[in-house]
Amino acid sequence: MKIKVFLLAAGCLIGASSAHAQKGVDTGTTFGSGEDSIRCITNISLFIPYAKAGNYKDASEFWKIAYDECPLSTKDLYLYGVRIVGWEIANETDPAKKDALIDKLMGVYDQRIKYFGNDNRYGKDWIVSRKVQDYFQLKGEKADPKVMYSWTKEVVDEFGNKTEALAVSYYMLASNQLLTADENHKDAYIQDYLKASAVLEAQLATATAAGNEKDIETLQALKTGLDTGFAQSGAADCETLQNLYAGRIQQNKDNLAFLKETITLLRRMRCNEIEAYFAAAEYAHALEPTSESAMGLARQAVKKKDYDTAISFFEEAAGMETENDVKADDYYMIALLLSDQNNYSKARQYCQKALEITPNNGNPYLLIGKMYAATAASVYTDPVLKKTVYYAAVDKFERARQVDASVAEEANKLISAYRAHFPSTEEIFMHPDLEKGKAVTIGGWIGERTLVR
Repeated sequence: MKIKVFLLAAGCLIGASSAHAQKGVDTGTTFGSGEDSIRCITNISLFIPYAKAGNYKDASEFWKIAYDECPLSTKDLYLYGVRIVGWEIANETDPAKKDALIDKLMGVYDQRIKYFGNDNRYGKDWIVSRKVQDYFQLKGEKADPKVMYSWTKEVVDEFGNKTEALAVSYYMLASNQLLTADENHKDAYIQDYLKASAVLEAQLATATAAGNEKDIETLQALKTGLDTGFAQSGAADCETLQNLYAGRIQQNKDNLAFLKETITLLRRMRCNEIEAYFAAAEYAHALEPTSESAMGLARQAVKKKDYDTAISFFEEAAGMETENDVKADDYYMIALLLSDQNNYSKARQYCQKALEITPNNGNPYLLIGKMYAATAASVYTDPVLKKTVYYAAVDKFERARQVDASVAEEANKLISAYRAHFPSTEEIFMHPDLEKGKAVTIGGWIGERTLVR
């Protein structure tokens, strides 16, 4: 291998000038001149074959000479340079020396920016994104978010919507970490999010127009990560989000992708009762009805106390929904609205629909029990029989806590409250149609069998 490499180097020397030597790093030329140009070409010819073969140990010495003396000669200095230094880092066990090598690697990226930062395809923003990626991965918990933020903010500000998407992602990661460390970064973080989000949205629009599925998938994943990070950051309350998104929604009312992302983000932030959420849902529903947009319109109607419209949209949402938990919630919301309108029988039907999908959901059982208790006086005029309705109500409360531990506390309170209104032993004795331990059918709209206590 070495013989072959030296033969290649010797070939490069044929016809070389013996003029006065000057290094490329000093003259700003590709190879320098005279003997220094020969030295540069020789070392490039020596390190590349080794590096291509993954023999970074033998490549290192030759690469270092060319890297130092003729940095403008070839991008291969940097393509293989990060691999050579990466190999050195991986094989270094001394922490201090490893940190020094990481700094050396960052220097390789900086030098590439200096000499090849204007490359049309792999320019400054692309180089910085890889620099930050390596820094973050190699430093781990010791990575300084202020450093990453300064590097990425510079290129995001400089390149705008054309910024390498990976750099945008690390920009927001660094900003998020700064927020975690210092709440005073909150306003800057929100502005960073808006800026980064706009960049990715613009790139998604371009990729979509070009039908570039690979870029669409990558950008969408980055945008989802960005939105999730923002939603979990705690940086913005619903009032802030209303102010941030109201204008953007109006400007993007025909941009379905933007509207869907906004609806999802606001829902994750539990801001699905603000006007921005309703507006996004309305525009999205007009373009392409989905369960999410129908849900938004349903909630808007509830806020306006237009319950018939709300029920209609909840029905539409449930019909398009594919996730069982969400579909069951749609039916439960309909049941709540019908219950508020005293349409108890139909409300129970929707509770039962919800339970068919999610039988371990205690809320529909609680609602049925509450409706039973609320209508006791309309089922019976007899004061003792009226109290038997509470048997059926308590049956539902007990069932709720059996299937769903999350509602156990509320169920126990209701059980305790309504047991106190059960017929007394004396009242049962004076009522020949009642006998403790025997089954009894509760009349009226309830029509359920229960036991006399």
